[in-house]
Amino acid sequence: MHYQIEFLPSALEQLRALPKDARRLVGGKLDRAQHDLAGDIKKLKGFKNKYRLRAGNYRALFELEGACLVVYDVGDRKDIYE
Repeated sequence: MHYQIEFLPSALEQLRALPKDARRLVGGKLDRAQHDLAGDIKKLKGFKNKYRLRAGNYRALFELEGACLVVYDVGDRKDIYE
């Protein structure tokens, strides 16, 4: 299944604030996730449709809404879950 990716405005700002190499890494992993949720993706415990995508030391948190991945948080792994 092919998923559409949408970013909340706050997640887009967080992505733009990352170093260039981290942006490329996260972007590449999100691109792969569009195709059948490929990559290092895990469901977050305690939530119905919330997932995390691991990209090195960075994480992208997203929700599945039908055929759409809605990215709501992007950042370093040590700060993302707070």
